[in-house]
Amino acid sequence: MKTIHVQTGRSYDILIEHNLLQQAGTYIRPLTKAIRAAVVSDSHVAPLYAERVMCSLKEHGFETSLFTFEAGEERKRLSTIEQMYQHFLEHHLTRTDIVVALGGGVTGDMAGYAAATYLRGVDFVQIPTSLLSQVDSSVGGKTGVDLPGGKNLVGAFWQPILVLIDPETLQTLPPAFFRDGLGEVVKYGCIRSLSLFERLEQEEARSFIDDIIYECVTIKRNVVENDERDTGERAILNFGHTLGHAIEKLGHYTGMTHGEAVAAGASILTRITEANGWTAAGTTERLVRLLKKYDLPTESPYPLSDVATATRGDKKSSGNSITLVCLKEIGSCFLQKVPFDTLTELLAEQG
Repeated sequence: MKTIHVQTGRSYDILIEHNLLQQAGTYIRPLTKAIRAAVVSDSHVAPLYAERVMCSLKEHGFETSLFTFEAGEERKRLSTIEQMYQHFLEHHLTRTDIVVALGGGVTGDMAGYAAATYLRGVDFVQIPTSLLSQVDSSVGGKTGVDLPGGKNLVGAFWQPILVLIDPETLQTLPPAFFRDGLGEVVKYGCIRSLSLFERLEQEEARSFIDDIIYECVTIKRNVVENDERDTGERAILNFGHTLGHAIEKLGHYTGMTHGEAVAAGASILTRITEANGWTAAGTTERLVRLLKKYDLPTESPYPLSDVATATRGDKKSSGNSITLVCLKEIGSCFLQKVPFDTLTELLAEQG
C-alpha cells in the first residue's frame, strides 16, 4: 500500500491499494466515533461498488444508508444537494456521523459540499472510482456545485478525513471516462512533471496507471499544502480549465466531458501563448501530439469568440481581468493576469 500524507488545516492520509474498497471500514473506523455512515453515489457506480463498501462499513459497526442520484454533470446542482440533506435527515445523521463519497468527481464534489454545510459541517471520506477523481478532484478539499452561469461557482473548502484510492475500479471504467481522466493527467505533466509527460509519450498510460495516480496525487498534495485556500500557487492546477470550463458551459455540461474540455482548453491556450512568445517554441505541437495519442480533443467545438464571452463567469476572474495558467515549457508554468479584452483579442487571433 502507498500512503501520501496531506498536511493542511485538517491533516489526512491518502491510501492507494488494489482491492481497497472491501476494506473501507477497516481504515475509516479508527478515525471516527460515528454511528451512522451515509454513502453518496451515482446511478452508474452504486450498482458496482456500493454493496461491498457498505458491507465493510457494517462489519465495523456503522449503520449505513445509501443516497443515489442520476449520474451526470448536469445533476451537479443545488437541487441534488437539497435531496442529500433530506436523506441525511431521514436517516438521522448527526454532527458526529460521516458522509462517504463513492464515485467520480461529481459525486465527490457534491457529497463534500453537502458534508461541509449539513449541520455546519460533518466529516466525510472520499472513495474516488474514476481516473479523474483519483488523480485530481478527491484531493485538496475543494467541494461544490455548478450554477447555470458557470462551473463550481458555489462551494466550500472542506478537507476529507481520509481518501481511499482503489485502482481496481478503473477496470470497469468505460474508455470514454478513462480518457476523461487522462485530460487531467496530461495537465500534471505539463505544469510540474516533464518525466511524467515523457513517459505518457513513450508508453501507454494503462501500463503504469498506479505510478500515474501516485505522481499526480503527490504533485497536488505538494501544491495544496503550500496554498490550501487557493490564493496563489494552487491556481496552477487550473491549467486548461479557464477555457475548458467555458467550453463545458457552452455545451450545457452535456457536450465534452471535463477532461476533454480541459485538454482542448490547454491546447488552445498554449497555441496562443506560444504565438506570443510566452511559451517555448514547439510546445504546442508536442502537447497536441500527446493529446491526440489518447484521443483527446485539441480544439473547441464552439467559436472562440463565444468561448471568450463564457470565461467571464470563471472563478479566477477579478474585476475586468482573469488569471491564466501558461506554460513556459513542458513541466514548467506561470500565472499571467490579463484583461478580458486582451483574452478576447488573443482568442480572436486564433479564431
